[in-house]
Amino acid sequence: MTGAGSGIGRATAVRFAQEGASVIAAGLSEGLEETAELCKAAGATAIAVVVDVSRAGSGEVILEAAARISNCPNVLVNNVGIAGTTGVYDTTDDEFDRIVDTNLKSVLRISRPFLQLCRSKKMTASIVNISSVQGMLGFPNNTSYAATKAGVIGLSRQMAHDCAAFDVRVNVVAPGIIETPRTEARLRDSAEFRKYSVQSTPLRRAGLADEVAAACLFLASDEASFITGQVLAVDGGASTTVFRV
Repeated sequence: MTGAGSGIGRATAVRFAQEGASVIAAGLSEGLEETAELCKAAGATAIAVVVDVSRAGSGEVILEAAARISNCPNVLVNNVGIAGTTGVYDTTDDEFDRIVDTNLKSVLRISRPFLQLCRSKKMTASIVNISSVQGMLGFPNNTSYAATKAGVIGLSRQMAHDCAAFDVRVNVVAPGIIETPRTEARLRDSAEFRKYSVQSTPLRRAGLADEVAAACLFLASDEASFITGQVLAVDGGASTTVFRV
């Protein structure tokens, strides 16, 4: 699990731990150790791995850590994501490259060694990549984030096609507005953010990180054994409409 230090990543790591999974909580956040402790409190084996997924070799670092607790790690959740704050006219090459490296290229970078292991060991496995409703719809001042999250969907569908032959499923969860440490302050302080998030969500509320975690668990489980290449929006209906302007 990448991006496991808080929010959706932490909730998903803990949910998997509650279901009996061993957990590698990876990323750069200061909350990684706390996530690992929460997983242990749920009865799981868990390790926190500090790694920058935007750097080459990060996938191998995570897989080496996984080998310490499992010979056959069979679920990968790519959750890391950083947001931009600029529109298409203001986005610099440097900002775009930084967000592409973290949000999009990391999915391939982390998945590749995992898939190579799955193929060599002929083991059934599942990858869940976290995109966003913003990869499906327009949103103000988020050019780089929206582009990368749309890219995650396209990459995931290609991965699903390529990996089906060796029994690895790849799916996407696309959250809408979710209550996390990163969004709580913006929901409280920004009327514009509320307008383009909660007020434009048919269910008229923000989702919970635990609700996204439940979707990830389902897609990774045997209950979804005939599902691959799909996008599951956990967005309160936001993707069924358009954002108000």
